[in-house]
Amino acid sequence: MATFKTISSADIKTTRTTLNQLVDFVEEDVSGSATRKKYQVFVTSSGGNAVTSSLFQTVFDQNYALQTANEIFDMTFGVHSGSATAFSASTGVDTNGKILFTSESLMMREKINVYRQFSQTLLGDASGKFRAPFSSTTDTDDIDNALFLCFKRLFTRDGVKRETFAMRFFQSSSAGHASEAHPSNVDVTATNPSSGSVIFTDVGAASSIERSQFGGDVGNIVLASDTSQTVGLMFYQKGIAVLDIERALNSNQIMTGSLSAVGATGVAHISASFVPHFVASASMDQILDHVASTRFGSGSNTFLTFQNNTKINSTLVFCRATADEFNYSSNPSYTDSEGRIIVIDESEQGTQKSFAFVSTIGLYDANEELLATAKLSRPVEKNDEKDLTFRVRLDF
Repeated sequence: MATFKTISSADIKTTRTTLNQLVDFVEEDVSGSATRKKYQVFVTSSGGNAVTSSLFQTVFDQNYALQTANEIFDMTFGVHSGSATAFSASTGVDTNGKILFTSESLMMREKINVYRQFSQTLLGDASGKFRAPFSSTTDTDDIDNALFLCFKRLFTRDGVKRETFAMRFFQSSSAGHASEAHPSNVDVTATNPSSGSVIFTDVGAASSIERSQFGGDVGNIVLASDTSQTVGLMFYQKGIAVLDIERALNSNQIMTGSLSAVGATGVAHISASFVPHFVASASMDQILDHVASTRFGSGSNTFLTFQNNTKINSTLVFCRATADEFNYSSNPSYTDSEGRIIVIDESEQGTQKSFAFVSTIGLYDANEELLATAKLSRPVEKNDEKDLTFRVRLDF
């Protein structure tokens, strides 16, 4: 029969610690077509000029067809309904209040709805607008055209640690991306390209904490070489980065080429700026394909890194054994058939003091039902000359 001892509240302590893990992603994960999964749910019509597109794409750490592939983050694009992009592509509102758009634009309602969904989730207001810096009240700081990067919980755990986010990004591009997976091909070349890249980071977020009632802690993503230039927001608990397309890249860069769009011929030929013309005329997949294949690089180098936070809640139970306690073993071999303690030296039968080796500690409820066991790395001798305390740690 095991020996029980009641544990008082004074013997139980609770603590909370944070474990940080470094996470980094390589360029080819986001630029490769085999590591980006599309969910093509949008179709304009049937026929050769039909445009098929996803609403978002998921980036994996290897070929997504493999069972061992892990989802890294989702990537999507949104436009605010009151932005200049939406206004320039709109032809008015119908009698039901639905916004109408020109035939040269594509998926504008979907782009607006994506923005509204993130506004509701992060700001608590579907009609709200993101601003960078987050606390700004100036209209010039509005994020009208946003690239959303939603990192998976496998990597963010309980959140992203402040001042650890860094991403390498090409603000200009020399070529677009031509997809052969569906008829809505995009063949866009950007003139006057720049081969250099910049670093976006959340430096300074730890000393200037900002909070959203719905989205949690928020940090401003800035240009590392000039921290006065804010290019987006990082929502740490949600693991979501919001990049302002107009500030993160060269939005005035001229894009030339052709892409499938809804129109008289089904193909729109463009020679105009990235914002607002390309983002209004291209499908969601075309925008994401272009950004993923040209803005992050295509090699084996790291393009994005951060540290995550893992909250560990611990309960410490101090199990105390005084000198007169637990000196007897519940093992049946501890006594002989007459109930006498089996001693090592037969000449000391009846005079040798009992002792035992503690190997396991069990935690029971009030009904003496076992809840948890703690195994010692090695047995510890317990006799009437020792007062021992064992600390049992339960992490969850």
